[in-house]
Amino acid sequence: MTTGEPGAEAELPPLVAAQHRAMPFTRLTDCGMDPADARRLLADSAAGLSWQDAAEILADTQLERARLAERNGHAVTARQAHRFAAAALMFAQMAFQTDTAEKRELYARHTAATAALAPEVERVEIPYRDGVLGGWLCLPAGPPRATVIVWGGLSGWGAAYLPVADAYTARGLACLLAEGPGQGESRLRHGLYADEHVTDGFARFVDLVEAHPRLDGTIGVQGISFGGLFAAHLAAADPRVGAVVVNGAPAVPAVPEFRTAREQMAAVTGADDLGRVAEVMDALRFDPDKHRIRCPLLLLHGGRDPLARYEDQEPFLRAADPDTSLLRIWPDGEHTLYNHAAERDALTGDWFTDHLTTNS
Repeated sequence: MTTGEPGAEAELPPLVAAQHRAMPFTRLTDCGMDPADARRLLADSAAGLSWQDAAEILADTQLERARLAERNGHAVTARQAHRFAAAALMFAQMAFQTDTAEKRELYARHTAATAALAPEVERVEIPYRDGVLGGWLCLPAGPPRATVIVWGGLSGWGAAYLPVADAYTARGLACLLAEGPGQGESRLRHGLYADEHVTDGFARFVDLVEAHPRLDGTIGVQGISFGGLFAAHLAAADPRVGAVVVNGAPAVPAVPEFRTAREQMAAVTGADDLGRVAEVMDALRFDPDKHRIRCPLLLLHGGRDPLARYEDQEPFLRAADPDTSLLRIWPDGEHTLYNHAAERDALTGDWFTDHLTTNS
């Protein structure tokens, strides 16, 4: 197993090889890392430095760069460095599949780095059950024409998708980057997990958009990786959803064969018992005969996605109206289309604009 970088030849230890497969250069940059930092992270971890330490060192360097820029009055450079630091810390915490103290600390540092982007990025919090659901609201320069709520899956959440929000705000759309049950601070700090009723938690973000004084117009939702399953369920259950994008999700989730993936799924559900994890996954099966998507659907698929085959996603299409659904396949596309990020975000941004702002 090599590092995945052009010309890389060296065999990697199993743990490092698994980290490089899960977090290749294309994913690192798709989620906002400085390309130079992404290459350094892969190189340093291949050379023997632990993934989390390598990523945290890069984050610390960017935070120092931000502090220096702020002292010198260079606000744009400071924001850029804070974004690069936030992305590095997002990937640092991914070294841990279970919710260790170190993972919580790294994610808290990621949240603090993202908060430094205010007022361009605004933290939002929603009371839910015995905790709080969190997210990040990104607004366009003018009045929002509509709002898109975006969330991730098992390991990347919230501000990992700031580049997606950039594409949407550039088109006049507000973007709410959600950390739903089982994700981000909602899980790591407030103990909220995904269960049979996870759709209720994601619906609370729709409530927030409807009640927000600066947001108006229709609402779209987008789920990335495993989060696409939650998006499809919400679109089928909630008539307030005006359009939905599903990207790289299984319609029929199952407890994975690989240990690291099982640990991620157990952490999302907050269950130590794999029987309980299987019970939740069975309850979240998306059956097109029972769950109908009545709003427009855009389904994205990568032909080289090892985690979600076309057959795994096809039930979402069967649940939707063929006259208002669109399938887009990149034959060489990696999981969630890391390697086609710019084109993917332009497509989804234009598609949401077309379907959410027709009458605006």
